[in-house]
Amino acid sequence: MTWPTLRYPRYTLPQDYWDPSLQAWQMAWSGHILLADPARLWQSNTFFPELWSFAFSDTLLGYAPAGMLGSGPEDALLRYNIMFVLAHALATFGAYALARQLGAGRIGAAVAGVSYTYAPWLLAQAGHLHVLSNGGIPLALAMLARGHGWSLRHGYRPELRHDGWVYAGWLVAAWQLSLGFGIGLPFAYFLGGAVLIAVVLFFARRLRTGQAVPFGRRLLAADVLGGVFFAGVGLLMAYPFFKVTELHPYAERTIGDISIFSPPASGFVTAPAESRIWGGLHEGARAALPWHPEMTLLPGFVLYALAAGGLFFSVWRLRHRLLLLAGVLLTMAFAMGTRFFDGTFTYVPLFDHVPGWSALRTPGRLMLWTTLLLGLLAAGAVTALTDRVRELTAQRIPSWPGPWLRMATLLPLLLVTVEGLNTTPHPVVPTQPAALRSAEGPLLVLPSNQSLDQHVMLWSTSGFPDVVNGGSGFTPRQLDDVRRVSQSFPDQTSVDYLRTLGVRTVVLLRGQVANTPWEITIDAPVESLGISRQEVGDAVVYRL
Repeated sequence: MTWPTLRYPRYTLPQDYWDPSLQAWQMAWSGHILLADPARLWQSNTFFPELWSFAFSDTLLGYAPAGMLGSGPEDALLRYNIMFVLAHALATFGAYALARQLGAGRIGAAVAGVSYTYAPWLLAQAGHLHVLSNGGIPLALAMLARGHGWSLRHGYRPELRHDGWVYAGWLVAAWQLSLGFGIGLPFAYFLGGAVLIAVVLFFARRLRTGQAVPFGRRLLAADVLGGVFFAGVGLLMAYPFFKVTELHPYAERTIGDISIFSPPASGFVTAPAESRIWGGLHEGARAALPWHPEMTLLPGFVLYALAAGGLFFSVWRLRHRLLLLAGVLLTMAFAMGTRFFDGTFTYVPLFDHVPGWSALRTPGRLMLWTTLLLGLLAAGAVTALTDRVRELTAQRIPSWPGPWLRMATLLPLLLVTVEGLNTTPHPVVPTQPAALRSAEGPLLVLPSNQSLDQHVMLWSTSGFPDVVNGGSGFTPRQLDDVRRVSQSFPDQTSVDYLRTLGVRTVVLLRGQVANTPWEITIDAPVESLGISRQEVGDAVVYRL
């Protein structure tokens, strides 16, 4: 399903080579610095001389152990591509485990797992590993449910309680949060709401039965300790982001920013271009969307059909089906951002009052929860189907399902899988210029802009010199100033300004200077400026 990601894993990246280059650098930086100087984790080598620069984007910090293996840009690409494939595997397994724990059969749970991971809308997110790295969400919920001896189908079974699963669930939840707040923050609030409901039920049970601890003291201790650990990880992760907000208050989102990325209702039936089945057919529908990469939210027509069938034919109780349906509709309303009655009753109150929510500029990514709930509804229907086939088989002599019955049970899984097939491009990443393999920092690479700077971040994994360049969800004003002043480089004003910042080296890439001011000045003499100039490969290196 992810092929050809691992065909040329040292040279290509899935979807595009901009954000994936940034995220490949993130994994490399966290692994490198935790081995070399952990205290400097949040003061990265990019955006020099900015502080807390590692917190300018979601960090994928949970992948730091992988970042400790290998060095340089090619290893960074290899590492990224491996984690890209494994993220899909974990998401499939996590949703499968959750559906199984809740009471679905194997095939029904497989439908939930595949539909959660390979939903067509997620194909548009192939360049955002922090969005695709969502398997910890259903896996943590499965572990916590198992530890508490609870399932949707069978209810509470105290004999199946196990505090080890509870500890594991909280650890996985904390790891998921460490990958980033983009999808981790809604997950954290979901867990907080679940804990609040559990506390209310605890006191209600205590009043009704007189039992002091409904789940037992060991389980209560596991929940308290695990919850405290999860909250602690969240606070430690949040602190650098609050520091960034203090230093760069202009980086905060506005409700106008949210409106730009808020999808209309038509987005729920529109597939991205990367969908092999629906991409070409939905070209016209995508053209009508203002920002289609974040607005093509089709979870799959097969999934819609199976979930709808699950409302009438399912192993889940009626009240559970209705709750799942309510969850689907509610999460869809939130995913529309300001497009659902201007967000007055959904997204705007969260934006205004819930800490951290204002940093989430893409409401459509809440479709993750819609897809999971639809998958659980579908799992209930498919499980009911397989149970019915088993009953029919038991009446046969011998009691063995015929090929048509077996095909009937596997057909939903096959259709969901086929609808998730993709045509994701895998472009070749620009190779590291020879000049950057040995250039001394702090350095500036020109030209500098959001797209090119993400390549510079990747190239800087050779030794991690301090670089002024950087790409993130916002542009610091100082970097804006550097880009503006350096338009006239090399001249006395730009040289003096860069020296003031502490820049020692400027690398000007010949292959990128077409139609820029440097097309004329790249060969200008520099002796009068008190700097040196050297040709290194397809670049000019200036030492200040």
